[in-house]
Amino acid sequence: MNCNLFITFEGPEGAGKTTVIQKIAERLAEENIDVLATREPGGIEIAEKIRSIILNPEHTAMDERTEA
Repeated sequence: MNCNLFITFEGPEGAGKTTVIQKIAERLAEENIDVLATREPGGIEIAEKIRSIILNPEHTAMDERTEA
């Protein structure tokens, strides 16, 4: 019987979520467990570009409505 899980990690920027996800994914892979790691926004090329704009400190003057 297959048991699929959907696990999320939440926290502020710089909290180490990405690092924890990478380490857990590596550990699960060692046990031959398939992992699909995603992030929001992200996962596809356009979403990664949007993410880089949103997280770029040079864009601090961005209007709140733009980020919504």
